[in-house]
Amino acid sequence: MRILELLQTIRPIWLKRAAQRLSHVRDVQESFREELRQFFDRLQNAVVSGDAAPLERFADQWVEALTQTALEDSETQVGDIYTRLFGLIYELGGDLLEPEDVVLLFETLVPVQIRVTTYVQKQEMERRIGVLVERAELAQRELERLDDNKSRFISVAAHELKTPLTIIEGYAAMLRDVLPEDIAAGTVRPLLDGISGGTARLQRIIDDMLDVSLIDNNLLQITFQPLWVDQVLDILRREVTPLIRERRQHFEISRRQVLHKMTYGDPERLYQAFMHLVNNAIKFTPDGGRITVSGRELPGFIEVTIEDTGIGIDPEDQERIFQKFGRLGDVLLHHSSSRSDFKGGGPGLGLPIARGIIDAHGGTVWVESEGYDEEKCPGSTFHVLLPLRDAPPDSRIDKLFKTVEEEFPHVS
Repeated sequence: MRILELLQTIRPIWLKRAAQRLSHVRDVQESFREELRQFFDRLQNAVVSGDAAPLERFADQWVEALTQTALEDSETQVGDIYTRLFGLIYELGGDLLEPEDVVLLFETLVPVQIRVTTYVQKQEMERRIGVLVERAELAQRELERLDDNKSRFISVAAHELKTPLTIIEGYAAMLRDVLPEDIAAGTVRPLLDGISGGTARLQRIIDDMLDVSLIDNNLLQITFQPLWVDQVLDILRREVTPLIRERRQHFEISRRQVLHKMTYGDPERLYQAFMHLVNNAIKFTPDGGRITVSGRELPGFIEVTIEDTGIGIDPEDQERIFQKFGRLGDVLLHHSSSRSDFKGGGPGLGLPIARGIIDAHGGTVWVESEGYDEEKCPGSTFHVLLPLRDAPPDSRIDKLFKTVEEEFPHVS
């Protein structure tokens, strides 16, 4: 066949130049030169038989031989190497052959090249995807391991801290009792007040750590009972009033009829969740800002929103803030750990706890914000969606309650 004669003319020079041009891809050893010879032999067989499968199977060996580093290097793609090898044949054909022979060469080899390179690229892409999936699974397992370790640390640390904290509180109380009034009322009282304030703050952190541990292990207990969301928020308003006054902020509960609609949930836990959300709004809203709580009824749900005029949250951080210790910015720049100071620090557990409590109620919580800007203060809006229930999820609990509308018709 004429085409075989043309390929044999090109072959010696092609083997030499192919090894030279690919020297940066693979070590130019005799084994590699042998691979190039096999490539050319199988190419010739494909031309004669019309079957490119042996050439494809040969390409599989190169794809399988790729290391993980090579898979990350776009210059070492097997498909690209095959394109160069065919391109070199066409280049040499233009130098060594007559024009009509060059046309024959192209007409014969281009279909083979398209089939083989398409196959190689497909196989290589599957291999790359497999490596990426394997790496992602490994990273996921590592993240799960780290998260488990973090959860265990939180649980152990919280329990270990409770004992010495109780001892400190006990000794401080005994000092108040045994010290004479004139001494206790002097320089000692501020010291004792400082100890009490510090232990109270530490107790809140420990309680948060224990709640996070319960949430992580799906052990958070929710006691479903009749409740009215507006009553929970009224209690919250009274609790945050001193903080609001301290920061000269305006706090408003926009009353709508839906907020007085009875549902079932855990009042204490929901109060805790809303308190964390409102505290977050107070902390990241400048002095003189506004915080508005409102609600509405949706099909099967009650939606409560906490809207502030604070510094906002960048879109890429709006999920991160619900993760344990998910504080934004440089922790070292937060000089205060106060509950009320503007941008004051903290352990970063409040929002994860709020989400855990709301999730345990069968609801969800998310935040919307245009972005972070301390000058323009675009604000943030936290949305809480709670199921509207006419009975507790557990039928055994339902038996403990009479129908509220029958017992107290004036609240329905």
